[in-house]
Amino acid sequence: MSSTPAGKHAGPRTASNAPSIPEPAFAERARTLVHLGRIGSLSTLSRKQPGFPFGSVMPYGLDDRGRPIFLVSTMAMHTQNVQADPRASLLVTQLDASGDPLGASRVTLIGNVLPVPAPEVAEARKLYLERYANSKYWVDFEDFSFYRMDVVDVYYVGGFGVMGWVPAAEYDRAEPDPLADAAAGIVQHMNADHADSRVLLARAFAGVESEEAAMTSVDRLGFHVRLKTKDGMRGARIAFLREARTAAEARTVLVEMVAQVRQQ
Repeated sequence: MSSTPAGKHAGPRTASNAPSIPEPAFAERARTLVHLGRIGSLSTLSRKQPGFPFGSVMPYGLDDRGRPIFLVSTMAMHTQNVQADPRASLLVTQLDASGDPLGASRVTLIGNVLPVPAPEVAEARKLYLERYANSKYWVDFEDFSFYRMDVVDVYYVGGFGVMGWVPAAEYDRAEPDPLADAAAGIVQHMNADHADSRVLLARAFAGVESEEAAMTSVDRLGFHVRLKTKDGMRGARIAFLREARTAAEARTVLVEMVAQVRQQ
């Protein structure tokens, strides 16, 4: 398995003379995955067993720099661990992964988990409650407080053979894909209602003859499909004709692409 440089587009391997297919950089894909996630696995350094990682299920909020915000109790072991040593990591995995979990996307944030400074607690509280409204019932308990991970490094895995380190500065500057919140609906609609169109798109834009084609993901630059061919299953990346930043724009581009194929 090989890694892709952090600042490069990640996508399916192509022949050396084939044009690369645009895809969001790892930093954007990592921010998108963390944006869509709601719960991660927080690993802290155990006080009881020095040097050993201690894993915890951890809901999180996010600030505008993609830093996870945690609401934790002083009675929790992970809180006691970071009070002794703030170094930790947070693993976030693809929510809708199906089939082989090792083929799904995931991201590991590495950083220091520290108390949110007093002047910033109100904003952290607001951001966290936007994700977890039920937390209002215990957010003001005396033993609960807000902590935040200051990210120092990021490792992104987009599936088999697609992986690489993302510098914290690139992660900090990146933004979630603008289609992130609409992507599931787009994929569901395409897979439910446009079987023939998916096969046509795969033939015309990926150069693959298939019996069946299913859209598996979509972003502002294009989409991935899983194809059933006479030689077995395979995946492909198809670029949009132009960037789509809303669900309406994605629909328009897809309609244009299908119409273009049918006219040929």
